[in-house]
Amino acid sequence: MFFGKIIDIDEVLVREEVLNTPFACDLKKCKGACCTLDSEFGAPVTEEEIEQINQILPIVKEYITEEHKNEIEQNGFFEKKYDELLLRSVNNKACVFVYYEGDIAKCSIEKAYFDGKVKFRKPISCHLFPIRVAKFGGDILRYEKFGECSPALENGKKLNITIAEFCKDSLIRLYGEKWYSQLKEKSGR
Repeated sequence: MFFGKIIDIDEVLVREEVLNTPFACDLKKCKGACCTLDSEFGAPVTEEEIEQINQILPIVKEYITEEHKNEIEQNGFFEKKYDELLLRSVNNKACVFVYYEGDIAKCSIEKAYFDGKVKFRKPISCHLFPIRVAKFGGDILRYEKFGECSPALENGKKLNITIAEFCKDSLIRLYGEKWYSQLKEKSGR
């Protein structure tokens, strides 16, 4: 149960933990665990994102393994569970869009974006992680805790970076510069 303060920024409710919790991914330690969490649920996606991914799928598939290509070809890259659209995973583990750089799991959609091959970076739920957006008459931003992310908590302390700062680009992508400036102002950082 959450007992912390909630801050309202232009009708988006933000739990204080997003502003105060130190966090900065440390891929050398976590190995991209957020893309390979053992779960029957993949990352949430919107219908618009599914359309965008469909358009770039041939390019993105260039980065993934045969096993993941086969999963997409046989079952598609998304599924609907409990009325929610989710990216599909392979064996309830790795996202179908995972590729590896050494032993670190990374996103093939984002790789294609950084390689200049596509204009879509990745689903917003992935870009925002570890922030999750809940809907309750409007957006509520919360921190989704996973033990696999403990290196990110340590790294955030070391670098003096909070979740909100770590997720700056994704928060601006979702809500805009003005909104993010208001968030920073209310956080006092």
